[in-house]
Amino acid sequence: MEYPDLFVGVDPGQSGGIAAIGLNFVEAFSMPATERDVYDLIAEYAPNVQHCFIESVHSFPGQGVASSFTFGKGYGFLRGVLVALKIPFTDVSPQKWKKAMGLHYAATDAKKDKKNGSKQLCQQLFPSIKVTHSISEALLLAEFCRRSQ
Repeated sequence: MEYPDLFVGVDPGQSGGIAAIGLNFVEAFSMPATERDVYDLIAEYAPNVQHCFIESVHSFPGQGVASSFTFGKGYGFLRGVLVALKIPFTDVSPQKWKKAMGLHYAATDAKKDKKNGSKQLCQQLFPSIKVTHSISEALLLAEFCRRSQ
Protein backbone atom coordinates (compact mmCIF):
# COMPACT_ATOMS: atom_id res chain seq x y z
CA MET A 1 0.00 0.00 0.00
CA GLU A 2 1.26 3.50 -0.80
CA TYR A 3 1.53 6.01 2.02
CA PRO A 4 2.39 9.70 1.95
CA ASP A 5 5.61 10.96 3.52
CA LEU A 6 5.36 9.75 7.09
CA PHE A 7 6.64 10.75 10.49
CA VAL A 8 6.64 8.07 13.16
CA GLY A 9 6.51 8.17 16.94
CA VAL A 10 7.41 5.21 19.14
CA ASP A 11 6.52 5.01 22.81
CA PRO A 12 8.49 1.92 23.93
CA GLY A 13 7.22 -0.60 26.41
CA GLN A 14 4.41 -3.11 26.60
CA SER A 15 1.85 -0.38 27.30
CA GLY A 16 3.27 1.96 24.64
CA GLY A 17 2.48 2.31 20.98
CA ILE A 18 3.57 3.17 17.45
CA ALA A 19 2.05 5.98 15.38
CA ALA A 20 2.52 7.22 11.82
CA ILE A 21 1.43 10.66 10.63
CA GLY A 22 1.43 12.12 7.13
CA LEU A 23 -0.57 14.55 5.05
CA ASN A 24 -4.21 13.50 5.59
CA PHE A 25 -2.98 10.28 7.20
CA VAL A 26 -2.94 9.21 10.85
CA GLU A 27 -2.66 5.67 12.18
CA ALA A 28 -1.67 4.45 15.62
CA PHE A 29 -1.33 1.04 17.21
CA SER A 30 -0.80 -0.34 20.68
CA MET A 31 2.59 -1.99 20.96
CA PRO A 32 2.31 -5.36 19.21
CA ALA A 33 2.71 -8.46 21.38
CA THR A 34 5.60 -10.10 19.56
CA GLU A 35 8.89 -8.93 18.07
CA ARG A 36 7.86 -10.19 14.63
CA ASP A 37 4.61 -8.22 14.84
CA VAL A 38 6.56 -5.07 15.75
CA TYR A 39 8.93 -5.58 12.84
CA ASP A 40 6.12 -6.27 10.36
CA LEU A 41 4.17 -3.18 11.46
CA ILE A 42 7.13 -0.82 11.12
CA ALA A 43 8.31 -2.48 7.89
CA GLU A 44 4.94 -1.78 6.25
CA TYR A 45 5.52 1.96 6.57
CA ALA A 46 9.33 2.02 6.28
CA PRO A 47 9.67 3.01 2.60
CA ASN A 48 7.80 6.25 3.25
CA VAL A 49 9.11 7.18 6.70
CA GLN A 50 11.00 10.46 6.63
CA HIS A 51 11.99 10.31 10.30
CA CYS A 52 11.09 8.63 13.58
CA PHE A 53 11.20 9.95 17.13
CA ILE A 54 11.58 7.26 19.76
CA GLU A 55 11.16 8.17 23.41
CA SER A 56 14.48 7.72 25.19
CA VAL A 57 14.08 5.67 28.29
CA HIS A 58 15.95 4.80 31.45
CA SER A 59 15.32 2.81 34.57
CA PHE A 60 13.70 4.39 37.60
CA PRO A 61 14.60 4.05 41.29
CA GLY A 62 12.56 1.25 42.79
CA GLN A 63 11.97 -0.43 39.44
CA GLY A 64 12.74 -4.14 39.64
CA VAL A 65 15.81 -5.58 37.96
CA ALA A 66 13.77 -7.97 35.82
CA SER A 67 11.37 -5.28 34.61
CA SER A 68 14.28 -2.89 33.85
CA PHE A 69 15.99 -5.62 31.83
CA THR A 70 12.82 -6.47 29.90
CA PHE A 71 12.11 -2.82 29.17
CA GLY A 72 15.70 -2.18 28.02
CA LYS A 73 15.64 -5.27 25.84
CA GLY A 74 12.46 -4.05 24.10
CA TYR A 75 13.90 -0.56 23.65
CA GLY A 76 17.06 -1.96 22.09
CA PHE A 77 15.01 -4.19 19.81
CA LEU A 78 12.98 -1.19 18.58
CA ARG A 79 16.18 0.73 17.80
CA GLY A 80 17.51 -2.33 15.97
CA VAL A 81 14.37 -2.54 13.85
CA LEU A 82 14.74 1.12 12.86
CA VAL A 83 18.39 0.55 11.93
CA ALA A 84 17.59 -2.63 9.97
CA LEU A 85 14.84 -0.87 8.02
CA LYS A 86 17.09 2.16 7.36
CA ILE A 87 14.68 4.54 9.07
CA PRO A 88 16.37 7.69 10.37
CA PHE A 89 15.53 8.23 14.03
CA THR A 90 16.19 10.45 17.00
CA ASP A 91 15.98 9.60 20.69
CA VAL A 92 13.88 12.24 22.43
CA SER A 93 13.52 12.64 26.17
CA PRO A 94 9.99 12.71 27.59
CA GLN A 95 10.69 16.15 29.08
CA LYS A 96 11.71 17.61 25.70
CA TRP A 97 8.79 16.41 23.60
CA LYS A 98 6.17 17.00 26.30
CA LYS A 99 7.34 20.57 26.81
CA ALA A 100 7.37 21.19 23.05
CA MET A 101 3.83 19.83 22.75
CA GLY A 102 2.60 22.08 25.56
CA LEU A 103 2.24 19.45 28.25
CA HIS A 104 3.41 20.88 31.56
CA TYR A 105 3.36 18.88 34.77
CA ALA A 106 4.46 19.39 38.32
CA ALA A 107 6.79 16.80 39.82
CA THR A 108 4.01 15.91 42.24
CA ASP A 109 1.39 15.20 39.55
CA ALA A 110 0.15 11.63 39.52
CA LYS A 111 1.11 9.38 36.60
CA LYS A 112 -2.60 8.95 35.84
CA ASP A 113 -3.05 12.73 35.50
CA LYS A 114 -0.08 12.95 33.14
CA LYS A 115 -1.43 10.13 30.98
CA ASN A 116 -4.87 11.76 30.88
CA GLY A 117 -3.28 15.05 29.81
CA SER A 118 -1.58 13.32 26.88
CA LYS A 119 -4.79 11.58 25.93
CA GLN A 120 -6.82 14.80 26.07
CA LEU A 121 -4.32 16.66 23.84
CA CYS A 122 -4.43 13.78 21.33
CA GLN A 123 -8.20 13.89 21.25
CA GLN A 124 -7.98 17.59 20.38
CA LEU A 125 -5.30 17.15 17.71
CA PHE A 126 -6.65 13.93 16.17
CA PRO A 127 -10.46 13.95 16.51
CA SER A 128 -10.86 11.20 13.89
CA ILE A 129 -8.85 8.69 15.96
CA LYS A 130 -10.16 6.66 18.90
CA VAL A 131 -7.41 7.63 21.33
CA THR A 132 -6.33 5.24 24.07
CA HIS A 133 -3.63 5.64 26.70
CA SER A 134 -1.42 3.15 24.84
CA ILE A 135 -1.33 5.20 21.62
CA SER A 136 -1.61 8.77 22.89
CA GLU A 137 2.08 9.38 23.56
CA ALA A 138 3.14 7.66 20.32
CA LEU A 139 0.79 10.01 18.43
CA LEU A 140 2.23 13.05 20.21
CA LEU A 141 5.79 11.88 19.49
CA ALA A 142 4.91 11.46 15.80
CA GLU A 143 3.35 14.93 15.71
CA PHE A 144 6.40 16.43 17.44
CA CYS A 145 8.57 14.66 14.86
CA ARG A 146 6.47 16.08 12.00
CA ARG A 147 6.64 19.61 13.43
CA SER A 148 10.39 19.34 13.97
CA GLN A 149 11.26 18.31 10.43
